[in-house]
Amino acid sequence: MKQQSEKITALYCHLSQDDEREGERNSITTQKTILQNFAKNNGLRNAQYFIDDGYSGGGIIFE
Repeated sequence: MKQQSEKITALYCHLSQDDEREGERNSITTQKTILQNFAKNNGLRNAQYFIDDGYSGGGIIFE
């Protein structure tokens, strides 16, 4: 019998080159903290971060 894999909570952080002008408020670190708190406060488990740090065509980093 095939074992069912555990579901994940996908947390997506995005920082475009235009966002650099906005300062710390839009940093990846800040977005991760906000998303982590949201997931925790809403009972969402097994959080996996997907990060697009403004590198055009660079893809997504999985953490």
